[in-house]
Amino acid sequence: MSQAPLLSILIALPLIAGVICLFLSANGARWMALIATLLDFGLSLYLWARFNPDGPQWQFVEKIDMGRGVSWALGIDGIALLLIVLTAFLMPICIGASWRAIEKRVPEYMAYFLLMEALIMGSFAAQDLFLFYIFFEGGLIPMYFIIGIWGGAERIKASYKFFLYTLAGSVLMLIAMLYMAGTAHTTSIPALMAYDFPKGAQTFLFLAFLASFAVKLPMWPVHTWLPDAHVQAPTAGSVILAGVLLKLGGYGFIRFSLPMFPDGSAQFVPLIFVLSGIAVVYTSLVALVQRDMKKLVAYSSVAHMAFVTFGLFAMNRQGIEGAMLVMLGHGLVSGALFLCVGVVYDRLHTREIDRYGGLSDNMPGYALLFMVFTMASVGLPGLSNFPGEFLSSVGTYRASTWAAIVATTGIVLGAAYMLWLYWRICFGTGRHADAAAMPDLNVREWWLLAPIALAVFWMGIYPESFLRPMRGDVGRLLVRMERVAPAGDSQPAPGKPKPTLELGGMR
Repeated sequence: MSQAPLLSILIALPLIAGVICLFLSANGARWMALIATLLDFGLSLYLWARFNPDGPQWQFVEKIDMGRGVSWALGIDGIALLLIVLTAFLMPICIGASWRAIEKRVPEYMAYFLLMEALIMGSFAAQDLFLFYIFFEGGLIPMYFIIGIWGGAERIKASYKFFLYTLAGSVLMLIAMLYMAGTAHTTSIPALMAYDFPKGAQTFLFLAFLASFAVKLPMWPVHTWLPDAHVQAPTAGSVILAGVLLKLGGYGFIRFSLPMFPDGSAQFVPLIFVLSGIAVVYTSLVALVQRDMKKLVAYSSVAHMAFVTFGLFAMNRQGIEGAMLVMLGHGLVSGALFLCVGVVYDRLHTREIDRYGGLSDNMPGYALLFMVFTMASVGLPGLSNFPGEFLSSVGTYRASTWAAIVATTGIVLGAAYMLWLYWRICFGTGRHADAAAMPDLNVREWWLLAPIALAVFWMGIYPESFLRPMRGDVGRLLVRMERVAPAGDSQPAPGKPKPTLELGGMR
C-alpha cells in the first residue's frame, strides 16, 4: 500500500463503480453505489491515519507527465485531507438517503452521484492548475442532472440557474489561469503558491478567481441560486450540495487567492468584510420569515459560510483555522438538517413548517436528533460548530472590531431562526392529524443520522484532532501573507505584548 497510487484509486473507485451501475438493475445499482462509497470512505480514513502532520506539506504525491505541459499531478496537504474525509463520510449517507426516495432511473442517479464524488475528490487532490479546473467545473455536470431530473416541480429552472451562475464565474478564472501559466511558466499549484506575481496583476487575478469562488461559496449578492437549488434538489442532492460543493469555494480561497495573490487579497479585505457582514445579517433575517423548511436551512448556509470568509480574510491563525473548522462543522450539520427535512417530507410530502407541530410526542427519536443538530447549528459549546465559529470570531476581532460585532449579530440571529424552527416543528401547538400519526425513525434513518451526531460531538469535544493535520499548512500560508495581513484596530499599542489565546489545544 505504501507504493500504491492511493489518490488515483480514491478518484477511480467511484468512477468505475458509476460506469458499472449503468448496467445493473435498480437494486444492484444501489448496492454497488453503497459499497463503492464505503470503500472510498475506508480509503480516506487510511489516508488520515498515514498522514504525518509533522512531515512535508504535500503527501501521497503522484505525477505522470502526459506531454505538452500537461500532467496528472495529485497530492494533498492537511487541509485537502480533511475535506476529502468529509466528502467520503457524507457520500454513503447520501446513497442511503436515496435508497427508497429515488425510484425512477435509479442506475443513472447512482452513476451521477459516484461521478460527482470522483470529481470532488479530484478537485481537492489536484496539483496541476488545469487539472483542478477540469475537476472543479466537471462537478457541475452531475449536480445539474441530479437537480434537473430528480428534483421538484421547478427543477428545470433551478438546475439552469445553478449551472449558469457557477459556470459564468469560472470563465474569468480560466482566463486568469492562462495568464498565470504564461507568466510563471508552470501549471504546478505548489510552484504557483510560492511564485510572486506582479502586484498590479494580482488585482485582476484575485477578482477573476473571486468571480468563481464567490458564486460557489456562495457570497452575497451572488447567492440567489442556492435556495432554489436546495428546494428543488432531492434530499441527498441538498446534503452533498451544502455539505461539500459549497466548500470548494472556501478551499479555492485557501489554495489560490490567499497564497498566490496575497497583495490582491489584502487590497480587497474591506470589500470581503462588507459582503460577509451583509450576508450574515440579511440572510439571517430572510431565514426568520421562511415557511419552507428547506429554504430556511438553505439561507442559514449562506449566513454560516460568511463566517468562512470573515475568518479567511482576517489573515491570522485563529481566523483561518476557524474558517476551516466552520467548513467542516457546517458540512456535517447542514447535511444532517437536510436529512431531517427529508425524513418528515418522505412521510407527509410537504416542507411547509405550519403543517407540522408536536412531533416530539410521536417522533421522540427524531426530535432528539433534530435538537442535537439544531443546537450544533447555533454554536452550542461541545458541538461541532462552536470551535470554528469561536476561532473565526476571535480572528475577525483581531483584524476588525466592527466586523466581529456584525459576525456576532449573525450568531444571535442564527439562534433565533433555528430555535424558532425547532419549536414549530417539535413543540408547536397547531397539530394536524396526519402529522401526529407519523411513525418515528426507522432503522435505516437511525443509521443515516446517528453517525453524523457522533461526528458532531467528536468535533465539538475534541477539535484538536481536526486542527492538528492543518496546523502546519496554515503556518505556511501565514508566512506568505504576513507582510500584507491587516494590523487590526483591536491590536495592542506598540511595545505591548499581544494576547495569546489557548483553548484545549487551539492557540
